[in-house]
Amino acid sequence: MRFSIQQFIRTVMMAVFAVFFLRLYVTGELEMYVNPKYDGMSQLAAVIFVFLTFIQFSRIWKRKKDKQAHCSRECSHHHGHDHSFLKKVTSYVILIFPLITGFALPPQTLNSSLAENKGTLLSQGQHVDIKQESENHYVPTAENTDTNRNEKPLPNNNYLQEEVYEKKMKTLEEVHSIDMKEDMFSSYYEAIRESPRDFVGKTITLQGFTYREEGLHSNQLVISRFLITHCIADASVIGLLTEFEQASSYEKDIWMEIEGTLDVITYNGTELPMIKAKRGRVIEEPSNPYIYPVLRKMTD
Repeated sequence: MRFSIQQFIRTVMMAVFAVFFLRLYVTGELEMYVNPKYDGMSQLAAVIFVFLTFIQFSRIWKRKKDKQAHCSRECSHHHGHDHSFLKKVTSYVILIFPLITGFALPPQTLNSSLAENKGTLLSQGQHVDIKQESENHYVPTAENTDTNRNEKPLPNNNYLQEEVYEKKMKTLEEVHSIDMKEDMFSSYYEAIRESPRDFVGKTITLQGFTYREEGLHSNQLVISRFLITHCIADASVIGLLTEFEQASSYEKDIWMEIEGTLDVITYNGTELPMIKAKRGRVIEEPSNPYIYPVLRKMTD
């Protein structure tokens, strides 16, 4: 029997990949990389890596005659020249690098640095024209700097029955107070952006990170979230322009919960929704800060 160091290294790498995928699933970190709808595929990938690890393990020990028979069939070449040592090392480094970074570095939340590249409200111009000054003033609450570390995070379930989804969207048109919870955030946001005048005067509550684009006034910032359609590679920024007196005192990437009244501004000939903040507080970043499109399921 002959011990193959190359097959052993491949087996170890395959096993580590399987452990890495299982770790992402068990710790919940998988949702920091991909849309939860792909959880099943990720679990399948982990199972496949485990299966391939067992297959690869059987190749570590080989009979010497197997090696000789293999050479007699395919050796019309000079041994050691098909794949240079440098090429082998390079291929291993390429495979090992994501494992090292994956285990050593915790997942990083997307922030305003990426938002600046993608753009949100002011991606087509440089100035927001405020038609009228807000009559409502931002009132910091006693909890304004409370991180609420014991507060249970909101659910981020993007699967809804068709009838439940339609009911929620119908309710959006009827209610006076809008709560932008994670499950309907993207759909509510799209509806408000498409018909901002239909929501003027309604109270809205939302959570997001602070982001300020070039061209905003000192009393304005954007309360933003990242929308993940498939994975973080296709992340897009969605957010609502928010106005309050103390806006300039908040740095970017601060997570806040804002409550205010919806109004409309005109920018470059286009009407956009704006929140005139009444209350707000600094909060802790959610365990899963991302938003996902709603996936509607037909009634069983």
